[in-house]
Amino acid sequence: MDDRIQISHISKSFYTDTGELLVIDDLSLTLKKGEILAILGPSGSGKSTILNILSKLLEPTSGEVKINGRIGYMFQHDHLLEWRTIMDNVTIGLEIQNKLNEETKGKVERLLKTYGLWEFRGSFPKELSGGMRQRAALIRTLATDPDILLLDEPFSALDYQTRLMVSDDIYQILKKEKKEAILVTHDISEAISMADEICVLSKRPARIKNSYKIDLTVAGEKTPLKSRKAPEFKDYFDALWKELDVNV
Repeated sequence: MDDRIQISHISKSFYTDTGELLVIDDLSLTLKKGEILAILGPSGSGKSTILNILSKLLEPTSGEVKINGRIGYMFQHDHLLEWRTIMDNVTIGLEIQNKLNEETKGKVERLLKTYGLWEFRGSFPKELSGGMRQRAALIRTLATDPDILLLDEPFSALDYQTRLMVSDDIYQILKKEKKEAILVTHDISEAISMADEICVLSKRPARIKNSYKIDLTVAGEKTPLKSRKAPEFKDYFDALWKELDVNV
C-alpha cells in the first residue's frame, strides 16, 4: 500500500431517541505519502467524525478504512496538564505506553531543542504562550513516533496573529519530521496555505463535494505565510468559498 490512508465508501450513522441520524454517506478519500490533506466543510458536517473513525474511537457503519502506519492525534485544545512541567507533559504518552527510556527521552530532548522549547522544559503550561503550548502539544504527539498526524482544528483556540505564526511552526515541523497529516479546519485560508490537497464536504450527511490539488507559486522554501502571498491563492479561496455555500 503506497498511500498512507485509504477511506473507501464509508458511511456512519448514530442512533438517537428520534431515530437513525446519517452523518457520513458513501465517503472516499486518500492521504498520499508526503502530503497534508485538509478537510473543509460546514459546521456539523462530520469532519471530526472522520478523524474519530481514523483513530478507531468510532467504527464506520459501512465501508473500509486502510491505514499504513501509526496514528497520532492532535486536538483543538492542547490539553496540557497544568501540574506537570513541559518535559513531563511531552513524555506522558511514552509513560502511558511504558516506552519512556533513555532512547525515547533523547528523542524528546532533540525535539524540544530543535523547536525552541528546551529552555522551558522545567516550566509549567501556564508560563507559556498559546503558541508555545501548541508546539509542546505537537511534540507530545510526535514523541510516540506516529507516521500520520490527525489535526483537529489545532489553531482555532489561538488569536489570529498567533494562529498564523503557529501554523507556520506546525507546517515546518511536519515537513522536517517527514510526517503526513490530515488537517480538519473551517478556515479556508489555513487549508490553502498548509495543504497539498483539500477535500470539501457537503452539509450533513457528509459526502465529498469536490477536491482540489493545491499548486502555489512560492519563492524559495514553501511556508504557510509565503503561500498566502501566492498569485493563485485568491482563485483557490474564491472557488472554495463557493463550494462551502450551503445553499448551493
